[in-house]
Amino acid sequence: MDRKKYCHIRLWITVIIAAGFLTIGTGFSRDLSASNEETYRGLKIFSDVLQIIENDYVDPVDTKELVQKAIQGMIRGLDPHSALLPPEALEDLEIDSEGEFPGIGIHITLQNDLVTVISPIEGTPAFKAGIKAKDKIIKIGGVTPKDLRDAVSKMRGPKGTSVVVTILREGVPDPIDFTLVRDIIPVESIKSMSIRPGYGYIWITNFTGNTTEDFLKALEKLESSTVPLKGLILDLRDNGGGLLNQAIKISDIFLEEGKILSIEGRHKKNSRVFKAHPDKVKRTYPIIVLINGGTASASEIVAGALQDQKRALLIGTTSFGKGSVQSVEPLRDGYALKLTIARYYTPSGRSIQAKGIEPDIVLRHKMIGDETNYDDGGMLKEKDLKNHIDANPDEKKDKKETAPDIKKEKDPATNKDKKELGKKTKMREFDYRLGPLTIEGLQSDNQVMHALEILLSYEIFKDKLKN
Repeated sequence: MDRKKYCHIRLWITVIIAAGFLTIGTGFSRDLSASNEETYRGLKIFSDVLQIIENDYVDPVDTKELVQKAIQGMIRGLDPHSALLPPEALEDLEIDSEGEFPGIGIHITLQNDLVTVISPIEGTPAFKAGIKAKDKIIKIGGVTPKDLRDAVSKMRGPKGTSVVVTILREGVPDPIDFTLVRDIIPVESIKSMSIRPGYGYIWITNFTGNTTEDFLKALEKLESSTVPLKGLILDLRDNGGGLLNQAIKISDIFLEEGKILSIEGRHKKNSRVFKAHPDKVKRTYPIIVLINGGTASASEIVAGALQDQKRALLIGTTSFGKGSVQSVEPLRDGYALKLTIARYYTPSGRSIQAKGIEPDIVLRHKMIGDETNYDDGGMLKEKDLKNHIDANPDEKKDKKETAPDIKKEKDPATNKDKKELGKKTKMREFDYRLGPLTIEGLQSDNQVMHALEILLSYEIFKDKLKN
């Protein structure tokens, strides 16, 4: 082994140890606590193991990669949502937060090991060129994509640059080449329409930097129609979360006073209470919120706030149960640390961490006219994830606790484990909500229709009481 290289590594580890000691404070510089001595011994073992691997492993190793894997393993041992973000992952996170990205504008998934178009985004280069749902992308720029991330990376690029996308289309014998000029693609987090006069539907897909602005535009359009808005269906199903501040702002639109949520961390700087403010527009119409096992994090904040404040009725199935808050700290060389810093609590003070939000009315999703029940019982929940944190910090976990004994398979779309049910449920690979919303699509959704029936019944019952 290169002696100089090893000395550099040992020096790097020593610097880490020294930096840790500098944070201890005055009075501890001479006498190390038992905890710090244990830390030192652990890092010394790490240094020894690194040396042995470099000397004796069967193949040459990349020291930088080994150290990164060691850091990632340390962080993953904390909880499922903390992670070391390499530059490309940090870039994806920033794009999701900003609400727009440079690309061609398509939703894709992995089906039968092929990158498959779910739908083109209306008005984008892919849409204008004629790329269709279920097209199979076999090459991008003449190269076959290795996986979804690779496909996304190849299709994104500076605005104005070109990329050739080769697809296979059912019924067409030969591959088709599309030369597309990349543009700025907005991340659409809001879809809405009027189901019938006086009754609106808004689906929030995730919480990005422009979600509240787009939500208000959609809401005001529904409110300004000829017939006053008498009821709203807010769809948070399969919403995996996003920006905390956007969830708070959405909740505040419908709340006049009281708590929206509180977050509590180990340190005061990570603890805060968020309260509602009186709105210029008084919105008193009834609201029904749809949730399911894919409703997580920021979307659970909205659902929990409206439920606890008695502002909305929740319909669906129990939500995911992610009641923690993460911050992203920049590191050197384009890396970042995503770290869990706090738990959050709904207005009533309940933690939904690893528990989820229970709907007021349990109703499983089923497409009307289709015998298949789209039960989300097969989804992994927060409670199923290894190393998930407890709902409250004073709860004592069994140190030998492991994840539930679940037979798992790989979800090809995410490369993550998912529960395998004894009887598999049909996957909504081409959900009607991914394309432009239609009355026909909403009318085929039993949860949406049940919500509408409740709103209609409420209006009739309210008028009867007046008489």
